[in-house]
Amino acid sequence: MKTHHIGIIMNGVTGRMGTNQHLVRSILAIREEGGVQVSPDEAILPEPVLTGRNENKLRHLSEAHGGLPFSTDLEALLADDACTVYFDAQTTPRRVASVMRAIDAGKHVYCEKPTATNTAEAMALHDYAVKQGVKHGVVQDKLWLPGLLKLKHLIDTGFFGEILAVRGEFGYWVFTGEDQPAQRPSWNYRKEDGGGIIVDMLCHWRYVVDNLFGNVTALTCLGATHIRRRWDEQGRPYEATADDAAFATLETDRGIICHFNSSWCTRVDRDDLLTLHVDGTKGSAVAGLRNCKVQHDANTPRPVWNPDIPSPIDFRAGWVDVPTNRLFDNAFKAQWALFLRHVALDEPFRWDLKEGAKGVQMAELGLESWEKRAWVNVPDL
Repeated sequence: MKTHHIGIIMNGVTGRMGTNQHLVRSILAIREEGGVQVSPDEAILPEPVLTGRNENKLRHLSEAHGGLPFSTDLEALLADDACTVYFDAQTTPRRVASVMRAIDAGKHVYCEKPTATNTAEAMALHDYAVKQGVKHGVVQDKLWLPGLLKLKHLIDTGFFGEILAVRGEFGYWVFTGEDQPAQRPSWNYRKEDGGGIIVDMLCHWRYVVDNLFGNVTALTCLGATHIRRRWDEQGRPYEATADDAAFATLETDRGIICHFNSSWCTRVDRDDLLTLHVDGTKGSAVAGLRNCKVQHDANTPRPVWNPDIPSPIDFRAGWVDVPTNRLFDNAFKAQWALFLRHVALDEPFRWDLKEGAKGVQMAELGLESWEKRAWVNVPDL
């Protein structure tokens, strides 16, 4: 059995997302399966090493998962030839300097988004990685969600005919922390710490739209800070300085209009925390995180506007579920497996630091549009 052992420095995985999605449900899950299976006689086995600033948190996380190696000495880990990959899930303002140091050390890099707080720094990361000849990638997990994979299958097989428009609804009520604990860290609501839903979510909508509906060419965005007083992890009140809702309209080079409402101040009355409603000339679909339902042109009812009587049509009854014809893996794990194959086998991996920079660019342009209260064009990087 040929095994490719890949040491991974995992920085910032003591946080909720880093622990649950990247460490437990991705890297440790891959290890439990015996690695990424290349063939019956070949596998890629990730070897994680935890790092961060808080030794107690690292020790607790290590012990909770069988005594994983850990260290607070990032420089020593970067100097260790056994570690060939550096992964970064820290808060956004810390990312650029750490990833640059990893590239300097000759490590392949894989990181969460946003990759930077501005487009210039995000592109600088990409350019430096290319110059140094290291492999690089950015997490774009939503592309591997079962609901979006079903949606992509519909697009690829021509179900929609001509796609006309997309309506994305994302969000949920994040408690302020006063009476119930907040589900998100307090830094998300402080602009000075890199928080804000525009910076967070427009990065996602960029890669979702680019990969499914065409390259974004122009946008308009309006942000809002609806809740201005929140309570942090220690129960102390603080002023929320970052936007907690965003309303963006995007135009693609295929002439498709995509509108996304994103909010941490909305109570959910839809099928999932994220839904994409896609309308086409031959049919429509609504995709969530795991499920997708469709209505074909032949099954579309003929409504007539009459507010004086109860609706004679049960509009929800005319939709049918897209069947689950194959097994779907965790979205983060699926992309991790592709990146590990890229590192070990030199297989193609197109979700690189430039793709990450596109997301940063759209967030930056979204903020510009909000400030100017105007449409802005999205230039090529």
